[in-house]
Amino acid sequence: MTDITVTRNDDSSRYEIRSDGVLAGFAAFDERPGSIRFLHTEIDEAFQGQGLAGRLAHDALTDAAASGSAIVPLCPYVAKYLTTHEIEGAEIRWPRPSTGSGAQGQSSGSQAQGSGTQASE
Repeated sequence: MTDITVTRNDDSSRYEIRSDGVLAGFAAFDERPGSIRFLHTEIDEAFQGQGLAGRLAHDALTDAAASGSAIVPLCPYVAKYLTTHEIEGAEIRWPRPSTGSGAQGQSSGSQAQGSGTQASE
């Protein structure tokens, strides 16, 4: 049986999912006072199709909700996950649609390093 673990790595500002100790993916976040913005979710190609993205999203969002922080789903995968799954005690702050100013919801992408691809199941 495969050992799957999800941990929060504050030094890298991301939740990491490991399969038998091997890093399989991550969900990058940006913490602000009172909220946590989920920016990007990525599962390495070698681990796709195993349901790891959903497990990562569930555990990361559950942890964020337990901390009392509002969840801001800027990552498309996390946003989709939240429309189909309930996270007990979660306060969701849906981002406003961009008005063309370019300031809303931007990230540099520097936190999304790795050789994997965007999360999919």
